[in-house]
Amino acid sequence: MMVVEVAFALPTEQKIIALQVDEECTAYEAVIKSGIVEVYPQIDPENDPMGIFGKSIRDPKTTVLKNGQRVEIYRPLIADPKEARAKRAAKMKAQKEAEEKAARD
Repeated sequence: MMVVEVAFALPTEQKIIALQVDEECTAYEAVIKSGIVEVYPQIDPENDPMGIFGKSIRDPKTTVLKNGQRVEIYRPLIADPKEARAKRAAKMKAQKEAEEKAARD
C-alpha cells in the first residue's frame, strides 16, 4: 500500500484528498477511489485533463502512481492564454503611452 493525493481547485477553494492505494494504482483509479467526484460533480474523470505535481499526463488510465504523488484534475481554461497575454501587453502599452504623453505635456 502507498499514500497518494487527489487535488482539485476552483478559483475560491481547493480540495486535496489523501488516500491509501495499491502499488499498481493509476491516476484515474485514484481519482475514482478518492470520491472527489461526489464533492465536485462537475469533474469528468473520463475527459478532464490531469497531471502529477503540475506536469500534464497523457493517459490517466495507464499512468501508474508512485508513493506520495498528487494527482491534479484540471478545469478547462476560461480564456485563451495567448489572448490574455496580448490583452495585458496592449493595456501596458497604452498605459506607457499615456504616461509618456503626460510627461511631455
